[in-house]
Amino acid sequence: MTHEATGAPTPHAPPPPGMVAVYRGATLFDGTGRPARPSTSIVVDGQTIRAVGDDTEIAGTVPAGARVFDLDGRFVLPGLIDSHQHIATPPDRPAAEAVLDRLVHSGVTAIRDMADDLRQVGDLARATLVGEIPGPDIRYAALMAGPGFFDDPRTHQVSRGETPGAVPWMQAVTPDTDLRVAVALARGTHAAAIKVYADLDHRTVARITAEAHRQGIPVWAHAAVFPATPRQVVEAGVDSVSHVTLLAFEGADGPLTTYKDKPPVDHDRFAAEDDPCLDELFVLMCRNGTVLDATAGMWESAELAGDGPEDAARARANAKLAAHITAQAYRAGVDLATGTDHETPPEEPFPALFDELAFLVRRCGIPPEEVLRSATLLGARGAGAEDLMGSVEAGKLANFVVLEDDPLHDIDRLRSVTLTVKRGRRFERATYDAAHPRTAGTPTAETPTTDARTAESGRAAAE
Repeated sequence: MTHEATGAPTPHAPPPPGMVAVYRGATLFDGTGRPARPSTSIVVDGQTIRAVGDDTEIAGTVPAGARVFDLDGRFVLPGLIDSHQHIATPPDRPAAEAVLDRLVHSGVTAIRDMADDLRQVGDLARATLVGEIPGPDIRYAALMAGPGFFDDPRTHQVSRGETPGAVPWMQAVTPDTDLRVAVALARGTHAAAIKVYADLDHRTVARITAEAHRQGIPVWAHAAVFPATPRQVVEAGVDSVSHVTLLAFEGADGPLTTYKDKPPVDHDRFAAEDDPCLDELFVLMCRNGTVLDATAGMWESAELAGDGPEDAARARANAKLAAHITAQAYRAGVDLATGTDHETPPEEPFPALFDELAFLVRRCGIPPEEVLRSATLLGARGAGAEDLMGSVEAGKLANFVVLEDDPLHDIDRLRSVTLTVKRGRRFERATYDAAHPRTAGTPTAETPTTDARTAESGRAAAE
C-alpha cells in the first residue's frame, strides 16, 4: 500500500527553502527603531529573511536563479499585527475567511485572536499557516474566568453543543480548580496564551499566571478583571493587558466587585493626562514589561456608536477617555500594541486596524513612527512572537508590506499598500481589489454581510 500526499489544495502556501527572492530599491522602515533608509535590499529564502542591506552590497551575494523585484524606492515596513481580533464569536466560516483575506491583502501578517470558538479558530490558523486560504498567522488564546461570567450569551455561542465553562478553550475557574490540569487543557487546544477575562480575584489571577508561566505559556488579561484591579492584574505578572478604558477603574472610589457590576468612572479625572494612580501603575507596567493592548479607537467605530443619542454620547465620552489614558501611558513609556476588537463592514476596502493607528496618531498625539512600531515590533512582543516577527531583520519570517507612499508623513498612506509578503508568499493588493469590486455601502457576493459578533464582543469587553 502506497501513501500519497492528500488534503486540501494549498494555493497560498509559503515558498520552500532554497527558493530565493530579492526585493531591492526599498525605502525600509525596519521596525527596530532605526530611521527609514533608502536603497535597501531584502533577501528572502523560502519563508525567512536571509539578509537585509544596502543594494550595492547585497547585489554581489544574490544567488543565480533568484527572483529579483525592483521596488523603485517604495516604502517597506514590517507586516502589521492586529493585537485584538475575534473571528469566531459566533463561528461563521465564510465571514471569518473574508476578514482574513482582507487583512493579509492590507498588510496584516499576524493577529491575536482573543478567545473564540477554538474549534473553528484552530482550523483557520492551520489553514492560513499552510496556505489553504489567504490570511495572517493567527495566535489565539484559551479563556479562563469566574463561574459568574458563563451566563454571558457569547460563551454559549462559542461552546455550542457543549457546556460553557466546561470546555478546554473556555474554562470556569473556582477555588477547587486544579490549575495544572486547567492550563494543560488550554495548551491542548494549541493556544498561544491563556486569556484571563472576568470575575476572578487577584490571588486567582496570580495563581493562573504562575501556573501558565510554569508550563511555558503567556497570559493575556483584561486590564481589570473584577474584582481584581488593574494594579493587581499587573502585579500578578500577566504579559499583556487589554482595553485602555478599563485602566480607569484603578481610580475607583470603592472596591471592584463583578464584571457586570462596574462602578461609575469619573472621566474628567483623566482629562489632564496626569493622574497619579495611573502614573504609579505605568511605572509598574514598564518595570514588568507589560504590554498594553489599548483598543483605543474602537469607540469611534460604527459598531459601538449605538442606535440613539445616549449611546452615541457614551461612545464619544469613552473615545475621549481612551485617548487621554493612552496618551498618558505612551508618555510614561508603556509598550503599546495595536488591537481593534471590532472590524469594519465587509464592503469597506480596509480593516479596522488602519482606523486604530490613525486614532493613536491624531487623538493620542503619538508620532507615526512610534505607532508603526506599536503595530509591528511591540505587537509581536505582545503576541509572544518577537523572535519570529515584528521587524525586517535577517533570521525572522519574511513578513513585510510594500506601500506607494510614506506613512511616516501621513498615517493614512497605509492605504497605498500594493503588496504584502507573508512568510515569503506574495499577496498582491491589485489582485484582491479586482476580485472584490465594491460600491460604498453595498456588500458584494464575495463578502458576506456582517453580524453582531464584533460589535457585541467589543461593547461587552470594554464596558
